Amino acid sequence: MSNLDSAIQAALSTIPECLAGGYVDLTSGMLVGVKTVDSHPDEVLEMLAAATADLFQGPNVVTIENMFKKSRGLDLDDYHYFQEIIVNSDNLIHIFMRTRTEQNHVVCFVCRRSANLGMALTKARAALPGVEAAL
Repeated sequence: MSNLDSAIQAALSTIPECLAGGYVDLTSGMLVGVKTVDSHPDEVLEMLAAATADLFQGPNVVTIENMFKKSRGLDLDDYHYFQEIIVNSDNLIHIFMRTRTEQNHVVCFVCRRSANLGMALTKARAALPGVEAAL
């Protein structure tokens, strides 16, 4: 896991105003790796995997994905239509991205709200291959 931790740490240093990064396995529901600039209660970190699973695999999301796939003529059971989800809160930007090689793995980054969203997303996308290769 030290490779994953190092890759997440490297990503944090390139993404503007990035405060945390994590790697979630949706199949197992586990937070596989996490790096933060501040300490957070374990309960919060443990909920990250569950919340990420809800975002990408909640029943309504799956229904919408299936409707989009059907309307576009896609008949791929293991393909997920939603690849990235961005959540803006009062103080933070949360970027969630499925990995390219494993559709049930998601990398998430948390940045200050003052970060340029376009730049944060661009840098997060650029960091994704390095993080997913580390697992």
